[in-house]
Amino acid sequence: MIRVAQLALLLTACFLLSACATGEKVIKIGAAVSESGRYAQEGNLTRQGYLLWEEWVNERGGIDVGGEKYEVELIMYDDRSDPDRTAELVAQLIDEDEVDFILGPYSSTLTQPAIEVAENRGVILVEATGASERLFEQSFENLFAVMTPAGSYTESALRLLADLGAKSVVIAYADALFPMSVAEGAEAWAKQYGMDVLAVEGYPQDVTDVSGIVSRFKALEPDVFVGGGYFNDTVLFVRASKELDFNPKATVMTVGPTNPALIDEVGADANYLVGPTQWEPSMSYRGDYFGSASDYAELFRQKWGELPVYQSASSTAAALALQLAIEAAGSLDSAAVRAALRNLDTDTYYGPISFDAYGKNTAKPMGAIQIQDGKVLVVAPVDAAAAEVVFPAPGWEDR
Repeated sequence: MIRVAQLALLLTACFLLSACATGEKVIKIGAAVSESGRYAQEGNLTRQGYLLWEEWVNERGGIDVGGEKYEVELIMYDDRSDPDRTAELVAQLIDEDEVDFILGPYSSTLTQPAIEVAENRGVILVEATGASERLFEQSFENLFAVMTPAGSYTESALRLLADLGAKSVVIAYADALFPMSVAEGAEAWAKQYGMDVLAVEGYPQDVTDVSGIVSRFKALEPDVFVGGGYFNDTVLFVRASKELDFNPKATVMTVGPTNPALIDEVGADANYLVGPTQWEPSMSYRGDYFGSASDYAELFRQKWGELPVYQSASSTAAALALQLAIEAAGSLDSAAVRAALRNLDTDTYYGPISFDAYGKNTAKPMGAIQIQDGKVLVVAPVDAAAAEVVFPAPGWEDR
C-alpha cells in the first residue's frame, strides 16, 4: 500500500512533469504597460488590446508553431509611466521571466528604453503606440511597429483643411519623442499644402498651464492650431482656449479627440476638435483574423463593455502581427521570426501591415476624425468618411 507521504511525492512529481510538458508548449510574451502615472489613461487602453488578443488566440487553441499548438502566456507589469522602470521591467521580463518576445509599452518615450534593452538581448519587440520617427532612425534590428509613424499623423487633416481654404497654422508640442515627431511632420505638411507656419512652440511634458502659449497664438490669428501631445495636453489646451477665447477655424489635437473620455472630461467643449486616428470601428478594413473593423469593435465591446479606441486596436494588431510571423516562421527562433516579420504583408481589421527595413508599417494610411455633437466621426480619408468636417468651427458659445 502506498503511504500518504509516498502518494504526496508521486502527485507532486506528476504535477511537475505535467507542468514541464505544458511549459514546452507555451509562448511567453512580456510587456511593461502603464497602469499608473502620466500615461495611465492610454496605457490601460494598450493593456486591454493585448489581453483581448491573448484570450482570443488561446480560445482558438493557441499559436501554430510548425504544426504544434502553443498557448500564450502574457506577462505584464506596471511601468508607472517611468522610462527607467520600463527598462528595468523589460530586462526582468527577459532575464528572469524568460519571455520569448516583447510587446511594446505605451508612447515613444517608453518604447525607446524598452527597445534598447530588447535589442541588447536580441529579443524582438513588436509595438503599437511608439510612433516617433526617431525610433526608426537608430537601426534597431528587433523593432517592429504596426502604426502609421508620427510624422504622418497630421497629413490627412492638414490636407483636408488646406483644401477648405486654411491658410495659416501654429503648432505646439510636448517635449517628448512622439509629439516632437508630430510637430516636425505638421510643419512639413502645412508647408507642402501651402499654409504659412506662423509659430512652433514646445513645452515641458509635465506642464500644468498652457495659457501663455494660447495667448501668444491667439495674437497671431491662425486658421489652424495643431497640438502634438497626449490626452492630458488636449484637456489643458481646450480649457485654456475657451477661457482666453482662442478660436481658430480648426483645432487639430493628437491622442485626445479620439478618446470618448475627452467628452466626459470637457463636455461640449470637445465638439469640432479634429484628431488624427490610426483606426476607427467605422473604417472598411478587413482581414482573415477578427474579421472587419466593426467585428473587432464588437468583440472588444463584449469583453470590456465599451467600444475600442485606436490605441487598443493598435495593440491587438501588434500582437496579431507577432502571431502571424511566428506561424509563418514555424519556429520560435528569433532570426526566423524576425525574417517573417520583414516579409509580412497582410490585410487586417486594423488595416494593411507591411514592415520596411526599419520596422515601420509603410502600408497603412492615417485617418482623421472630428467630434460632432459628442460623437467621434471619421472625416478623412474621404472614402472612409462618416461625415463632412465642420469648417470653420463655431465659437465657444455655440458648442
